[in-house]
Amino acid sequence: MTTSPESWMRAERLDADRVTDAVHARTGVRLVVEGPCPGGEVGAAYVRWPDGHRSVLKWRPGTRLDALRAGPLAVCEVLRGRGYPCPSTELALQVDGAVVLVQQLLPGAPVELLDHRGLDQALALNESQSGLLAGHGDIPSMNLYLLDDGPGYCLHGPPRRHSRRSAALEHRIRSVGAGHPPRLAGDDVVHQDFHHGNLLAVDGTVTGVIDWDGAGRGDRRFDLVTLRFGLHAREQAPGVVRRLDDILDALPEDVLRPCWAHMSLRMTDWAIRHFAPGDVEHWLDLAERRL
Repeated sequence: MTTSPESWMRAERLDADRVTDAVHARTGVRLVVEGPCPGGEVGAAYVRWPDGHRSVLKWRPGTRLDALRAGPLAVCEVLRGRGYPCPSTELALQVDGAVVLVQQLLPGAPVELLDHRGLDQALALNESQSGLLAGHGDIPSMNLYLLDDGPGYCLHGPPRRHSRRSAALEHRIRSVGAGHPPRLAGDDVVHQDFHHGNLLAVDGTVTGVIDWDGAGRGDRRFDLVTLRFGLHAREQAPGVVRRLDDILDALPEDVLRPCWAHMSLRMTDWAIRHFAPGDVEHWLDLAERRL
């Protein structure tokens, strides 16, 4: 029953030279590509403007600019108005079926290993997201995709067909979806990809949170579940994972269970389509702890 990852559609990677050529053709602005940014699955690149300042080039295939402006970009405007360290958007452009973003380059480097000080800062940032979108009902709430496919991620077919073990997980995910609303309730800011690699830091102090392309409205505690999945990728400082697990253990079941189901689907599906078979088992091990 096992299928090869090569048989599933993979996410298209950023071709920075081609994208900057498209920007030049449409705006007359020539951005110079300096090289890829670390991390990320679709990719981002450092670019330099004609005036010499540096930014980050991002590319969102299968996305409409009006949807980004109504959702993630609007969320970032709210956050920046509250002093939250997220980047500003310097250019946003529709290029055929994709959106090109050029965003502020924040200081710091991605956090590779999260220590207790870093976890304290991540928890404080998450707490500060509470209630910020009250009165912003026009910003879409986050879809959990527990019964249907997401836009290029959270696909149900790959885990359903990959192996008996992943199929059993997908069945449990759909069972959770049948018993919970399809969208997150709440008026908090939800980053949706709040893992430690999206935290920037200088000398242990967090200086920014990046990659808000999926941000929306809902329950900020979803981001703590995302953080827990991010920590599973590699060994962390002693006690950090246990601390976060204790926080998750205290969450209401009607919050934790659908959020955990979403992340289980997201990471298992992505691993099947992009990683080696052993990586799929790695994510199944974590997913099955709470499902």
